[in-house]
Amino acid sequence: MSLSIEIQLKRPSRIYYEGDIVSGVLLLDSKSEARHDGITLSMEGVASLQLSPKSAGLIESIVNSSKPISLVSSSIEISKSGKIPSGQTEIPFEMPLKAKGSKTLYETYHGVYVTVQYSLRCDIRRSLLAKDVTKAQEFIVEHKPDLTVTIPRKPVTFEIRPETLQNVRDRARIPHFIVRGHLDSDVFSLSKALTGELTVCECERGINSIELQLVRVETCGSAEINTKEASEIQNIQIGDGDVCRGISIPVYMIFPRLFTCITTCAPNFKLEFELNIVIIFDNDHLVVETFPIKLTRNSVGQL
Repeated sequence: MSLSIEIQLKRPSRIYYEGDIVSGVLLLDSKSEARHDGITLSMEGVASLQLSPKSAGLIESIVNSSKPISLVSSSIEISKSGKIPSGQTEIPFEMPLKAKGSKTLYETYHGVYVTVQYSLRCDIRRSLLAKDVTKAQEFIVEHKPDLTVTIPRKPVTFEIRPETLQNVRDRARIPHFIVRGHLDSDVFSLSKALTGELTVCECERGINSIELQLVRVETCGSAEINTKEASEIQNIQIGDGDVCRGISIPVYMIFPRLFTCITTCAPNFKLEFELNIVIIFDNDHLVVETFPIKLTRNSVGQL
């Protein structure tokens, strides 16, 4: 006997805001009539924290703060015990998206050390002679933009030279160069692209590549004791080969879904983001300039 479940959400985007009604249908497909001991639908939201290997040996307070945080937990009974007819059966459902107690609904985020996930799970209980059937479907939670708020745009100008670089191990391998440019803001809306431009004004060596690197900075633990780790989200090449001097090169990057969210500061974790501009010379030596950026759902003012 074969019995399968599919959870189909009404919104193709699968994006919901706090207070929304998450609705759709349960699609049950059975090759023959099947008995069951009840059908339930559960909604779960969890923030999972994983300490990095560097945190080994730290005191117990960090370990306690790294336990999973339940943000949403509710369930409804779809059907009491009965029979599922052969063929396909559609069962509509609606569940309110509400935080558990006084918890905050953080945005959906898939990271390395921090993950925030929301899902629906359907369970069909069967008799001892038949296996229970379970199906889960993730949906996405975002903060609703405040249409009354427009964040002022503050352009970030920069000049990258050997003298401005930090944490350089072998300065002898760095050629003389000057790169000037700007980011259109230090705050970006996730619904828009990260934009700006740069110009290679001078460089005594050839250039192999100029790249943009989006970085997540995840902090786990309390304000007093925590672990902080940075990791790459995506890398985009904006200059290939020995680019012309004095020509403006556009800086443009779309923020990836799931792997980014609004800049978040929670009691047990923080999610921050940075942009690296990476210049790789023809001797394979590279230099990196880092710019902290803030991500939001609200609109950012025009230039």
